[in-house]
Amino acid sequence: MALTTYETLDVYKEAFELAIRVHELTEGFPKHELYGGMADQIRRSSKSVCANIAEGLSKQMSLPDKKKFIRIALGSTEETRVWLAFAIRLKYMKPSHGESLRDEYTRIAQMLFQLQKKITF
Repeated sequence: MALTTYETLDVYKEAFELAIRVHELTEGFPKHELYGGMADQIRRSSKSVCANIAEGLSKQMSLPDKKKFIRIALGSTEETRVWLAFAIRLKYMKPSHGESLRDEYTRIAQMLFQLQKKITF
């Protein structure tokens, strides 16, 4: 398996771009939420999706361990969806924008679930 395999996956590319959008969006959060607050939590969980895909698929490890990293990435999609729900409820973002991002993370989770079923390398 080539070291860059994860970078060719649509799920990785989409999760990476979505994490960048989330990071940029959170720059407009209230100052008290930027560092150590909600913005930091959303940024970390969104970036964790990509990082766990990369870590799980770039290392030489057992099949169960590879799948474990995909499960962790799945958990991070749900964590991000929760933080986005808080941001919507606290009016840090427009509901339509926040729900659109939540929907995109649901789509990423579906892609990860399919990837987890396909991992055989």
